[in-house]
Amino acid sequence: MRVKVSKISKHIWSLKSWMLIPIHVWLVQSKEGMVLVDAGISNMAKGIVKAIEQHHQGELQAILLTHGHSDHVGAIDKIRTTYPVPVYAHHDELTYMEGENPYPRRKKAQQTVQKGLTTSLPSHQHTGALMSLFGLTPYHTPGHSPGHVVYYHHEDNVLLAGDLFISKKRQLHRPMPMFTADMKQAVKSSTIIEQLQPKRLEICHGEAIHHPAEQLDTYIQNTCKTFSIPVETIYS
Repeated sequence: MRVKVSKISKHIWSLKSWMLIPIHVWLVQSKEGMVLVDAGISNMAKGIVKAIEQHHQGELQAILLTHGHSDHVGAIDKIRTTYPVPVYAHHDELTYMEGENPYPRRKKAQQTVQKGLTTSLPSHQHTGALMSLFGLTPYHTPGHSPGHVVYYHHEDNVLLAGDLFISKKRQLHRPMPMFTADMKQAVKSSTIIEQLQPKRLEICHGEAIHHPAEQLDTYIQNTCKTFSIPVETIYS
């Protein structure tokens, strides 16, 4: 499967493939070496490894997951045969991706990663806030899945948002309803872009959006109307 590599900022590359819809994962250059945010589908593994090798920015140090759905973890095992690196995800995601519990709104549990493979993202002992690692700061943004997170690169002012949104014609659009555990919670989590004000928003399924905070109010209004969500509850 072809993987198209594009440099999107000083430290970040987008790796894009297609499976009916676009699938993006990201390579990030850090002081320690390269890190991969999300791992796409299994057929992307060869292209991801090739991209790491061709950039000569150091070996892969870790895989950071936005969440554990199959199209975000599919290439992990193949990548780790070349780079046996640690894999991180939010603590709230682990029991679902390891198959102990079914994702919300799903009848059956589905194991998408080996049990014990994934480590919880580290958090501060007193505040519980997720700690920065490899130049990226994770933020818990539940809704699409219970442990969904986004990763913010402060220096490049880029937010790697996984499935917090999709985009259509470079406009913010709701995540896919059939795969989203709690749409109201997902909309509440979308306000992270108002807090961070990223210059560029990267999305797994869709094209990047520049200055996404400018679209946030319209996005919230439209999504709340479609799903009969009281707008005032998004900000409470």
